[in-house]
Amino acid sequence: MTLRTLLIADLHLVADEVEKNQLFKKFCQQAQEADQLFILGDLFNTWLGDDLSAPHYTDIISLLKTLSNKTKVLVMTGNRDFLLAQEFSRQTGCELINSPYLLETNTQQYVLTHGDELCTDDESYQQMKSILQHPITKFIFVRLPKKWRLKLSGQLRQKSIEAQQDKTREIMDVNPQAVIELMQKYPGADLIHGHTHRLNTHTEKTFTRYVLGDWSNTQGNAIEITDKLNRLEIS
Repeated sequence: MTLRTLLIADLHLVADEVEKNQLFKKFCQQAQEADQLFILGDLFNTWLGDDLSAPHYTDIISLLKTLSNKTKVLVMTGNRDFLLAQEFSRQTGCELINSPYLLETNTQQYVLTHGDELCTDDESYQQMKSILQHPITKFIFVRLPKKWRLKLSGQLRQKSIEAQQDKTREIMDVNPQAVIELMQKYPGADLIHGHTHRLNTHTEKTFTRYVLGDWSNTQGNAIEITDKLNRLEIS
């Protein structure tokens, strides 16, 4: 049997961003016709722990719960929402998955990842990620008082914005050698990722790299896989 699989990434949902949330609602209604949906990171623009962030996204959580009753929904965390945890999974019915994830279809294998780990030229980002996403750091952070988490998150976000202003587009894109080293572990597979916001298809010697784009308030994008891979525009 051929499964219908959908993949999206980098929606960066914000609780009070009504237009984009409505676009996601429309997509979820359509996605009920699919067998499975993969969300490859940064579904949310910020997630400071299930206890702190989930109450602000009750509509989105309800949408995901309704969708997961009909469609298998698998969520990979990104650099913005890496604190998604088991309470989010319980409330939504979504399954949290690790990166990289190997998707096998009737005709092809695909390596799925958010994509930020491939941006190895951005050394300062990788150093910060290794600290912030370390299990001990996450354990401590989600147990801090809510007002401390909000303050620290704001400070880190401002530093990130300032740092990006001094970085070239090349530094913030994936490193070709890092991509090759990953794909050497999965001979015959293709790669699908997000993070860079550079929707494109790259044909390499032994694999194809499909990059998902980010979503605006009025336009989204997805990949659909049945017997073949197609790109979809969401509007």
